[in-house]
Amino acid sequence: MAADFPINSEEEGLVAKRRPGDNAEPLSVSEISNILKRTVEDRFGFVRLRGELSGVKRAASGHLYAALKDEKAVIDAVMWRGNTQRLPFNPEDGLEVVASGKLTTYPGRSKYQIVIERMELAGEGALLALLEKTRARLAAEGLFDEQRKRPLPFLPRTIGVVTSPTGAVIRDILHRLADRFPSRVVVWPVLVQGQGAAAQVAGAVRGFSAMTEGHPDRPDLVIVARGGGSIEDLWSFNEEEVVRAVAECAIPTICAVGHETDTTLADYAADRRAPTPTAAAEMAVPVRAELAAGLADFGARSRRAIIRPVQLGRERLAARTERLPSPEALLQPQAQKLDDLAERLKRGLQDRTAQGRERLGNLRLSPGVLQGRLREARGRLDAVRLSPTLITRPIGEGRERLDALWRLAQQLHPDRPLARGYVRVTGPDGRTLTGKADAAKYPALTLKFRDGDLAVSTGEPADGSGSAPPSRPAPAPARRKPASKGTPPTQDDLFG
Repeated sequence: MAADFPINSEEEGLVAKRRPGDNAEPLSVSEISNILKRTVEDRFGFVRLRGELSGVKRAASGHLYAALKDEKAVIDAVMWRGNTQRLPFNPEDGLEVVASGKLTTYPGRSKYQIVIERMELAGEGALLALLEKTRARLAAEGLFDEQRKRPLPFLPRTIGVVTSPTGAVIRDILHRLADRFPSRVVVWPVLVQGQGAAAQVAGAVRGFSAMTEGHPDRPDLVIVARGGGSIEDLWSFNEEEVVRAVAECAIPTICAVGHETDTTLADYAADRRAPTPTAAAEMAVPVRAELAAGLADFGARSRRAIIRPVQLGRERLAARTERLPSPEALLQPQAQKLDDLAERLKRGLQDRTAQGRERLGNLRLSPGVLQGRLREARGRLDAVRLSPTLITRPIGEGRERLDALWRLAQQLHPDRPLARGYVRVTGPDGRTLTGKADAAKYPALTLKFRDGDLAVSTGEPADGSGSAPPSRPAPAPARRKPASKGTPPTQDDLFG
């Protein structure tokens, strides 16, 4: 192979030398890399490549790295964080895309690559493939299971609507609600297509779900609605963040996106799918006129249910009343029986009077008859023998009970403890004093000993003058009369 530059073997050496007439200085690797970079970028400043994504990964910095390939070649690709945030879909391996950007080189690895500024799916087929792939992945997680579906509230007081505030959708929903059952509606305005629409819709659904039970704007039902359009127009409701937000919403949700034939992944995740926004309003509330008619019907049926037994009772009572005999017919037998008994009583009294008169006429009271009856009475009295024990026995039992009471009285006599050295304190009135406060009320007290009484002074005048009056000698105790032998003492001797 011929060399591009002539080489003089005589000038070859171990150390590089400058040849005469050579003005080309040797370039460093960095310099040639930069030259190549500028050359490539100038030549390919804007290109559009179609290929299949491979090796897609997101760095912690937010940049996207991947490769575009076809059947015969592959080229590295990078998309900076600012452009990845504007992507309308989530790049995945196997998607066929059209990438727009510029070619450049990466001197650190001596590779050329495309810096993608915009990425789009390569046709509707690729979009549908991405949709099906996302649907299968989310379905495998159980987000679309029927067991997760919750029943809608029968009559929500507040309805939250996530939609565009300027479109015809919100007007259709409000109009339909006003026709069926006027309800309070809270609208969370969002973009329904384009860049950032998915984030706003997901944020609105999560915002409604995060409201506490006592929040005045917390809805009982959430409607996610949008009008019809192409698959690209409805793509925001196929985004994973929207689907997850709808599936995780703590409030029952109706998804009404597009028209009858339009279906999005959010429809599968919602508790109910409505073919149109108007149909969603019809699902949300019942017809008030129908409810009023039903209540009226129930009221009429309840009144009939209450009145019917009364009417039946009246009919039965009337039928039974007709079969009852009249009061006169009921009393006639009793009146007849009363007349019969009165007549029998009258005849009985008359017969009894006649019999009494006859017996009185037959009875003759003579002295002999009376004397005979007197003798009979005396005989019966003599036959009764009165034993002395019938009198002496109760007297003896009474004497025994009296002796027991006397012994008990002797044991309980207040002067009994005086024989053991105790003293009983009494006041001028002879009442026994048991406390110091009672004793302090009197200027003079009497101390009763076993062998006599002793009058003492307390030093406290009764009138509070400060001088105590001279104590009077206590009267001598009365001498007890000796009791006759066999005769119990009288009651006065017990405490005298």
